[in-house]
Amino acid sequence: MTFRGDYAQGQGGNVRTSSGSGRGGGGVSPGAMAILPMLLRGGGGGTVILILLAVLYFSGALDGLLGGGSNSQSQSESQGDYSLEHCNEQGSSNTYDDCRAAATFGSAQQIWSEVLPAQANVEFEPADMVLFRNDVTTGCGYATSDTGPFYCPRDTTAYLDVSFFEQLGQLGGANGPLTQEYVTAHEYGHHIQHLEGTLGLSDYKNPGQDSAAVAIELQADCYAGIWAKHAAEQGVLEPITDEQLEQALQTARSIGDDNIQRRSGGDVDPDAWTHGSSEQRMEAFNSGYNSGQMAACDTLNRGVYN
Repeated sequence: MTFRGDYAQGQGGNVRTSSGSGRGGGGVSPGAMAILPMLLRGGGGGTVILILLAVLYFSGALDGLLGGGSNSQSQSESQGDYSLEHCNEQGSSNTYDDCRAAATFGSAQQIWSEVLPAQANVEFEPADMVLFRNDVTTGCGYATSDTGPFYCPRDTTAYLDVSFFEQLGQLGGANGPLTQEYVTAHEYGHHIQHLEGTLGLSDYKNPGQDSAAVAIELQADCYAGIWAKHAAEQGVLEPITDEQLEQALQTARSIGDDNIQRRSGGDVDPDAWTHGSSEQRMEAFNSGYNSGQMAACDTLNRGVYN
């Protein structure tokens, strides 16, 4: 799924960069360590990093800690030797992974500034995004690239090490443009939940197929679908092809809890789920994409949407 023209140029939406905190790369963040016992219930230690990446892929361990930028104008900043200067090149949003993420974030910022007040009667406040390499210090603590993409409510910032896109194949997912946009849009969905006041309901210490954790993650998948629907309709994106949609659904399928448990060598245990099954995650994205309505994403059964 490609951006029309050069959407990324000047429209990154409060995006800055980091080359690392200086504490060194590798390792697992404190938030990740907190859920390792739950992960180990599913299978062998030889696949712990793979499982960890998959479970944390869409903010699993850090969502419950999660705070917006000042405006929707791009504020790209560089630290060390990593910057987004290349995102000023012609066609960069369709060429570079980090520029595509920045463009997606800027698009989500604009779309949700309209959708959230209209459909939920909630005042919109923008978020920030940090694209980092190796490791980063956040409002929710220290994190490494092993943590995967996550949203921190304490500084209302989404964090993404773009090298994660290269690891999607290990999870059985695709790495096409729509898949990458799906990752970013999902994290922005957690910001919307933070503004709604529901993000804190997620409790990963009490998992299960009917848990609040699963409901929150499925809603963020659905919100990602809403972004895709509106971005295509507004002409920000070229029309989404069936192949691109299938790539996104393939990724949703690959990070379902049941698939992760199978890949770990363990049995499928719905009582340990924190993100939902493969089928649930696909259905959630499709619900948002087909409707464009927050009411179709009411996994918490609040009944508050217009």
